Amino acid sequence: MTVAAPQLLPDQTGLGGKTRFDGATLACVYALAMTVIPAALVIKGLPMSLTPGVAIGLVMGVVWFLAQMVSTLGVAKGRNAARTALFIFTCSQLATYGYATYGYLPGDELAAADRTLITVMAVVAVGIAVTDGVRGMARIDRLLKTMIVGATFMAFVGVLQFMFALDLTQYLMLPGLRANGELSHVLERSNFRRPAGTSGHPIEFGVVCAMTVPLALHYALRGVDHGGQTKRWWLCLAILAVASMQSLSRSAILGLAIAAIFIIPAMAPKRRVKALWGMLGFLVAMRLMVPGLVGTLLSLFTSISVDPSAESRRRAVERAGKEIPEHLWLGRGLGTYLPEKYGWLDNQYLGTLVQNGVIGLTLLIFLYLAGMYCAFRARLASKDPRIKDLGVTLAACIAVPGISSATFDLIGFAVATGYTFLLIGVAGALWRTVQEQPGGIPPLLPTPAQRPGRSQRRQHRDGPRSKPDRQRTRRPDKRPEVSA
Repeated sequence: MTVAAPQLLPDQTGLGGKTRFDGATLACVYALAMTVIPAALVIKGLPMSLTPGVAIGLVMGVVWFLAQMVSTLGVAKGRNAARTALFIFTCSQLATYGYATYGYLPGDELAAADRTLITVMAVVAVGIAVTDGVRGMARIDRLLKTMIVGATFMAFVGVLQFMFALDLTQYLMLPGLRANGELSHVLERSNFRRPAGTSGHPIEFGVVCAMTVPLALHYALRGVDHGGQTKRWWLCLAILAVASMQSLSRSAILGLAIAAIFIIPAMAPKRRVKALWGMLGFLVAMRLMVPGLVGTLLSLFTSISVDPSAESRRRAVERAGKEIPEHLWLGRGLGTYLPEKYGWLDNQYLGTLVQNGVIGLTLLIFLYLAGMYCAFRARLASKDPRIKDLGVTLAACIAVPGISSATFDLIGFAVATGYTFLLIGVAGALWRTVQEQPGGIPPLLPTPAQRPGRSQRRQHRDGPRSKPDRQRTRRPDKRPEVSA
């Protein structure tokens, strides 16, 4: 079985050695728009509330579609696990929307369904555009570093909100935008301020910081191992880790734990010991810098049986149980379950089961698994230590929203959703990059042509034959070539 030869990458540099505008450039603009611009700001003059990030995502979808019509722009074509999962997920969303709008829907639910469909199409377009449009390790690194910078800015705004009650979101009103509700989303818990930074909620703030921590750690360690800047990435790592703790969110702490479970076992033994000591030192420093914070975070888990938010989530299961049997396969409709009207679920998997049915829930889980598959497949197939480390890092980053989706409604928050689909797209782009390496990649399982034939098995069992027999037996000189 042969694999079609990949399209050659175009020259990414223009006059003066400057990088040309490409898919990574658009993705970087999208990442900054999601984290630098407050989530409550929407575009003026539109009949529907659309954030700048959603608008950029829709533009990326149009650009990707047009680039697929030609073969001169260097956009990848062909199947990819992340791309396939995104496409199937899109089909399920459209099927649910058609099923829900075929009959009567109240005006508020119909408007919510339209808005949710556009938002979902935008983030899916971002994931597909990144999978096909970000070519090569240099552009992947540029996008991931931009995501770290954007998340660090959001985290820094949150740290100021927590420490000094200084809210910079009041000064980030940009021309052409209007506030869709309150700009500040700072809450309180146990006499502490719960910051939201530029995001829409402290839980979303904590989860986004937690899913970006592995990226900052990756580039800090890469600078140590392979030379390069390290101070900036250690600083970003410190700000993101502190902000994750200050969010006072169980979802964020759970996300950090999941990321550690992925990353620490993949480290060398000596570095693993240093990482464990570093985590312990970080907890001690947080306990000294913010007295009572670590104890409050610990009580979120030890007192979960009497916690009001945990009790609300248990009641959500009962509410969802009444909705699920009525629309089992395709759900009641995308975005039609209004929390203000029917009650909060605070569980993306439960919400997807209610709104998109069993099919939608299955494909959402498949989407997370496909992103992790691409990351791990790239790690196994590549011999480059940088790619191997990045593979496990991306898998850890995707696992954070994958697990945290069980503790809050992730798709209801723009920044967390946008970063999740960006990471899935980057995992697909990394797998494409490894596939395009010279010489191709070894398959996970041997193909029929690579398995030993009957004569080879008999020779292995009976021992070497005589010289005439060996001359009559045609032996392959080498493994069959696989065109890359």
